[in-house]
Amino acid sequence: MQYDAKTPDEYIAGLPEDRKLAISTLRKVINDNLPVGFKEGMAYGMIGWVVPHEIYPPGYHCDPTLPLGFMGIASQKNHIALYSMCLYGNVKQLDWFRAEWPKHSKKKLNMGKSCIRFTKLEDIPLDLIGELASQVTPQQWIAIYEKALNR
Repeated sequence: MQYDAKTPDEYIAGLPEDRKLAISTLRKVINDNLPVGFKEGMAYGMIGWVVPHEIYPPGYHCDPTLPLGFMGIASQKNHIALYSMCLYGNVKQLDWFRAEWPKHSKKKLNMGKSCIRFTKLEDIPLDLIGELASQVTPQQWIAIYEKALNR
């Protein structure tokens, strides 16, 4: 679901009560752990973290006016979604994450290519998400991204 919010705080304020705490907590964990250089804002109708144009002027290859996306969180109709582009673009990190999941959660991993789905705050292994957020710097993400594009 997309919300008509201009800032992460507006996005959270517009959420149903049962989602506000989960999204706020997930946002705090990501902000507390992301390496310096990523910028938080709104992207694709959700809270997102990007490599800003000041660091990576080419931006996102499909629309260079947009900064290069890295992570996002959204309140969807039936779940809370965490998007980590690095899991999609980095086999090493994806393998690490899948191996770590059972050590941090009793729930089965519900994951698409870059989307991890949760139904409630208690299901989110916050320590693992913090570790995931901390692993890749903007410069490393740019290198992974450009390698995937064969630049």
